[in-house]
Amino acid sequence: MNILALLQTLSPILSKTDIRRMRWIAQSMLSMTGRVTMLGISRWAGKGGSYRTVQRFFNTSIPWLKVFFLFFKQHLFNIKFEYLLAGDESVITKSGKLTFGLDRFYAGLLQKVVKSIAIFSLSIISVEERRSYPLQVEQVVRLAEEKVAAKAKKAKRAKKKSNPKKKNLGRPKGSKNRNKKQVKLTPELLRIQNAIKKQLQILQPLVQIRHIALDGHFGNNNALQMVRQCGLHLVSKLRSDSALYFLYEGPQKKTGPRRKYGSKVDYKNIPEKYLESRKTEDGILTSIYQSQILHKSFAQVLNIVIITKTNLKTGKFAHVVLFSSDLQLSSEKVIDYYSLRFQIEFNFRDAKQFWGLEDFMNIKEVPLTNALNLSLFMVNLSQTLLREFRHTNPESGILDLKAYFRAAKYFEETIKMLPQKPDPVLFEQIFGHLTAFSCVHSTKKLLSSP
Repeated sequence: MNILALLQTLSPILSKTDIRRMRWIAQSMLSMTGRVTMLGISRWAGKGGSYRTVQRFFNTSIPWLKVFFLFFKQHLFNIKFEYLLAGDESVITKSGKLTFGLDRFYAGLLQKVVKSIAIFSLSIISVEERRSYPLQVEQVVRLAEEKVAAKAKKAKRAKKKSNPKKKNLGRPKGSKNRNKKQVKLTPELLRIQNAIKKQLQILQPLVQIRHIALDGHFGNNNALQMVRQCGLHLVSKLRSDSALYFLYEGPQKKTGPRRKYGSKVDYKNIPEKYLESRKTEDGILTSIYQSQILHKSFAQVLNIVIITKTNLKTGKFAHVVLFSSDLQLSSEKVIDYYSLRFQIEFNFRDAKQFWGLEDFMNIKEVPLTNALNLSLFMVNLSQTLLREFRHTNPESGILDLKAYFRAAKYFEETIKMLPQKPDPVLFEQIFGHLTAFSCVHSTKKLLSSP
């Protein structure tokens, strides 16, 4: 539970002053109530953690990519576990006009475009632990050409909707065959590709990553080729109305191009030979199918896993289409990897709820970058502290951890006011009772001070 000892692993890349400041800030964030701002942190930091000191830390350029890696390597990595990468974007609403990177982004929770900043985070997921650890946080700053392209695309969509024209059948005159593997990546995909390459380069000596899980926004050929150029396999989701085709298995013509597209996939009538498993629970029939299937927009054969659910009473039907570029991946692995992608959402939730991802008041680039990265770094630090904390309180969570450090802060300030310090045994008993009283989950034995 000694924060300074945990942060000493960062000594190769951070100065003693920066480590000491980070320790004060982390201790304050674990103890404090209210909004996690620089002013709030300074109020809880105590001696040595003045507002000016906190301000100096936030204005220091910190190599966060190496900070995340060293901390993960020392405290969270297990050589026996299997790992994969996951990436996702999060939107933080902001008002005003001066915040660096402020723009209008689509917020999934609000279901609309809002004035905000956006971040893209890469995390490493432990398959055995079922937990995600952030490794990289980058702010999404859209270029001028991106905004122009987005406006043009929106205008084209609106025009097409207002003046629907019947599409001519057949291939457009003068069109030529093109290699679908040679794609022009959008600025968004280029930004994500650079982030993945940097992450793989720093992870290479520690662990070999083979797969990356991304949400349905990246269920397209351009995103797949971007991932393959990084040497990884993509696990993602296709649209539920995707036009898929089985591989053609019939006789071929003696001359001319070879036929590769077979019958179109009917999601309600998939042949039994592709069935992997089937079960009925609470009147819902769940079937899982897997096959190597073609999509005309993709450059290669896809490993498709289709999950169908049928209500046996009402007859209602629903399905989900998952895919991977790794043709050797089993259906269980494809489903497991994609479901594990959601763990990164819990990182964002904890960072917003406990570590100030939505509270920061910084507007300049360097302080804003530090605020964003610090909130996600605290996710990893809190998980490391919880491992030790759960030795005495197995059911504890972040609220219990914060209650423990808050009790320690109150107790420390109270002891300073006493004319004579109590006996060490009584000291530990008082602190143990105070902490057990403030924790959400009751502790099984008295806790010692940090």
